[in-house]
Amino acid sequence: MTSSRAHPESVADARAAPESARTGFRSFVDQVVAPYAGEFDRREEMPRSVLREAAARGYWGAALPASVGGAGMDMMTLGELHEEIGRGCSSLRNFFTVHTMTSATVHRWGSQEARDRLLEGMAAGELLGAFCLTEPEAGSDAAAGTATATRSGNCYRINGTKRWITAGEMADVMLVFANAERGRSAFIVEAAGPGVERIPIRGMLGCRASMLAEVRFEDCRVPASALLGREGAGGMIATSALDLGRYSVAAGCVGLIQACLEACVDYTSHRRQGGAMIKDHQLVRRMISEMVADLRAARLLCRHAGELKDSGDPATITATWIAKYRASVSAMRCATDAVQLHGANGCSDDFAVGRYFRDAKIMEIIEGSSEIQQLLISDSAYHDNDPFTRELVGGPR
Repeated sequence: MTSSRAHPESVADARAAPESARTGFRSFVDQVVAPYAGEFDRREEMPRSVLREAAARGYWGAALPASVGGAGMDMMTLGELHEEIGRGCSSLRNFFTVHTMTSATVHRWGSQEARDRLLEGMAAGELLGAFCLTEPEAGSDAAAGTATATRSGNCYRINGTKRWITAGEMADVMLVFANAERGRSAFIVEAAGPGVERIPIRGMLGCRASMLAEVRFEDCRVPASALLGREGAGGMIATSALDLGRYSVAAGCVGLIQACLEACVDYTSHRRQGGAMIKDHQLVRRMISEMVADLRAARLLCRHAGELKDSGDPATITATWIAKYRASVSAMRCATDAVQLHGANGCSDDFAVGRYFRDAKIMEIIEGSSEIQQLLISDSAYHDNDPFTRELVGGPR
């Protein structure tokens, strides 16, 4: 049982946005995703029927150009898509995050052979992507990764283990980072090939339908054309992909806040306590007002980052750090209040807010934890070469 999807004027206004593409995104989520997200979570599995429906609507190729079969969405519209999917199911939005990161990276950095062979299938959702950076011991310290890629004639042999890989159970195309002779490098690995072992990870706190896996590479041979860019460019490629991933997570957090707000407005409009509707209590009103303010602020930060991406402004990097940090922290706060407002019901599987709470905690960790984002944001305040930071601190010193 979940709260009904009523849309009071105040809630609809809080989600106001251009209605062209977003109307379709919202319809997909309301019909195909949101009503079943709790079941996805309980089964710890994302049904392929949902992935196929997203493919039929062209969503897997959202960030790819029409020349390879993609939808060619601008970043603002892509953010709206990921926001709406995040409103319905954070696990599904995680799939979109890593697939978008992988497909965009192949398009930007891949060899012509790799682009010709993979991109149309990725745009159509026939090939799903996964981002393989995190390792069991290195954690968030990407530079400390120990996976290796050894050149052998016209091939590379990849050895190492990646962990916490979203969609790792079922991904077809994996973006793998490993240490080559000239430094950290990025490779495309097709998961069905020899030398790839996938071990499902179950029992996660949140985002349980993300189908995480530990992926082990043992003498996994890939052609030289699987190298993205050049040897040693892995750090730059990872930074580019992570910027897109953080933008997706931030937008998804906006959707998560929206879901919390809708659930709480509906619940408090029907629940009585002490002879009065819960919504009539001042402290409840305070919580709702904070959710509305958090929603507006997080959405505006995401839109600003998207605008900068669309204009090619390098200040989008800092703007995305800020959006990801503020949106994820706000999502956790709103989800905590949502559980509180639902009382014991919020602690059960009968209401969606318990899932929102668990998923929100994950958002503060993935694509760079809140603490990492704080370090990045504060570092930017000490460097005058960032135009966005100069605007914030009042110009160069």
